[in-house]
Amino acid sequence: MGKTAGVIGLGAMGFQMARHMANKGLAVCGYDVVEAANARARDAGITIVKTPAEIGERADVVIVMVATDTQVDEVIAGSGLLDRLPRGAVICVASSCAVETARELEKTGAEKGIGILDTPVVLGQEAADNGTLTVFCGGGAEAFEKAKPALQCFGANVMHVGPAGMGQLTKTVNNMLLWACMSANYEALNLARVAGADIPKMIAALAHSSGANWSLLRWGKSTGKWAEKDMDVALELAQALKTPVPLSALVDQLMKGINRETMRALLA
Repeated sequence: MGKTAGVIGLGAMGFQMARHMANKGLAVCGYDVVEAANARARDAGITIVKTPAEIGERADVVIVMVATDTQVDEVIAGSGLLDRLPRGAVICVASSCAVETARELEKTGAEKGIGILDTPVVLGQEAADNGTLTVFCGGGAEAFEKAKPALQCFGANVMHVGPAGMGQLTKTVNNMLLWACMSANYEALNLARVAGADIPKMIAALAHSSGANWSLLRWGKSTGKWAEKDMDVALELAQALKTPVPLSALVDQLMKGINRETMRALLA
């Protein structure tokens, strides 16, 4: 495991990743553009630095957890981080991004002797809080082995799923299935509610049935927050590959009207 781990992006997910690494005995430094996020992380024992590049002077495993592909690229390629990391260091892109973005970043890192893995996470905020995320890792095997101990601080299942981009592709497929289940659950439960069912009792019964799924068993806890972004990624990939995904196109539209409030309303 590296001497120090770095985390760039200390929001809801990134903060928990940093906190779990610190609690497992790593020295952790972090950076965020939001001062309130830095203050919370500092209170949790995380050393706050002034720029992403400064993390390169302190860490040899760096977790990036920002919102968009553009931000990922700016943090890694545009901030000076790559120039300050030691050769053999590893950057783990935990953000959800395009498969091609992950592949291009790995090439950029290789030119500097830096391993770049795509390491998106699933199972949501509750798993982040508890340190039980699932981490899908794409990239070189050597970089994976170096980063794995740090990733295991917040991931209960840390899996190498193939070369660069495969972590992101695995998460995209996961999310296509997740949002399809959620929209199907909403439609079915709404019909049951209109027909007079006690929805909590029905969900408890369905937990033992062939219709059970992760989203159903956590009904009312999920937010559906990232459905639009996730489905955009999936549909853009399908368009680039000229592969039809008509069900996903429908799910993309259905999820625009489903959120935590509409899901919880079925339980009332």
